[in-house]
Amino acid sequence: MSGAALGMEVVVVFFLALFLLHRYGDFRKQQRMVLFGTLLAWYLCFLIVFILPLDVSTTIYNQCKVDHKDHDLGPTLSPPPANHTVANSSVTPTKSDVTSCYKPWSYIPDGILPVFWRVVYWTSQCLTWLLLPFMQSYARSGGFSITGKIKTALIENAIYYGTYLLIFGSLLIYVAVHPELHLSWYELQTIGITAANTWGLFLLVLLMGYGLVEIPRSYWNASRHGHLLIKTYFKASKLMTEKADAEENLEDVMEEVRKVSESIKYNHPLRKYIDTILRKCPLDYQEKMGRNMDDYEDFDDKQNTYPSEKSLVKLHKQVIYAVQRHNRTRVQWQILLQQAIHLEDVAKNETSSTHQFVHSFPSSEPAGWFSRYVYTPSSTVVPFYSTKECSGVM
Repeated sequence: MSGAALGMEVVVVFFLALFLLHRYGDFRKQQRMVLFGTLLAWYLCFLIVFILPLDVSTTIYNQCKVDHKDHDLGPTLSPPPANHTVANSSVTPTKSDVTSCYKPWSYIPDGILPVFWRVVYWTSQCLTWLLLPFMQSYARSGGFSITGKIKTALIENAIYYGTYLLIFGSLLIYVAVHPELHLSWYELQTIGITAANTWGLFLLVLLMGYGLVEIPRSYWNASRHGHLLIKTYFKASKLMTEKADAEENLEDVMEEVRKVSESIKYNHPLRKYIDTILRKCPLDYQEKMGRNMDDYEDFDDKQNTYPSEKSLVKLHKQVIYAVQRHNRTRVQWQILLQQAIHLEDVAKNETSSTHQFVHSFPSSEPAGWFSRYVYTPSSTVVPFYSTKECSGVM
């Protein structure tokens, strides 16, 4: 079993991260670079959680061997007297003491874990500080060329990188001016780790006070169906306003795209940028703004005012942001609506005399084995507290 547990968990965690990515994302609609970066980030995070118990058990076993070795090789200043050999035989280490350190099934051989943790740590550092923020800004950039997107991503992440460089520079100056410390590659690695930990701990301190209170309170309130239903109504009204605002913003941006698309004909040099913007629009808007290939216009002979490439880059970014915001609020609204309907069903079925949970809107998806045999409609009835109709709120 030497190293078998580590290899098994590495493989199992990889397929777990792959399954979750397939569950919450669509492989066909994502770029390969995005899928690779997301899969690698999730994989490393899960590895830290699953491999840490193996590291702890291996460390405890190694420490036990060291302790017994030190006990066996204890100081012997002078040989014991001959007449005390039998009487003191119980003090000397026995075979049972030496073999009392039981080797765990999750034991990992020496030399593997240090290399493993270095790979995980530095890969996570590169993902956290370089690759993932850059990819996020690159995807949201409105540039039409690779160079323009890279430039925009670097500018947007300047503040994010600047906070880390500020901490790193301060530590570097401290080490450089300290008379007893000398800069080396090892010292630079230590400074980089210290700067990252300082930034992370500072952020953790800011969020810990909220999390320590809100997370337990959210689980406590989740058991109070009446309170949770009222809170869901409040969140629904707030999200409805945000959803309407996102739809209006999308309509305004699509109207601007339509005007620009009508002003720039297919023979114009900037038409390729318009086509790129149209591909980012929702399908129903693409059908409405389908260009007419017969509208040929000799733009060189007319004094028409055309938008610049810089303005098209700005419009492209607005389209990406508006579409993402609209899709996000739409999905959040659907999830919140399902939650509200479920809570209202709970309130109505609490007084049911049939002891059978009846859904107002049965799911169109087929029930799985868990719903058929474990979480059945007859096992979900809870005490009554109030009733409220679904249609009266939504």
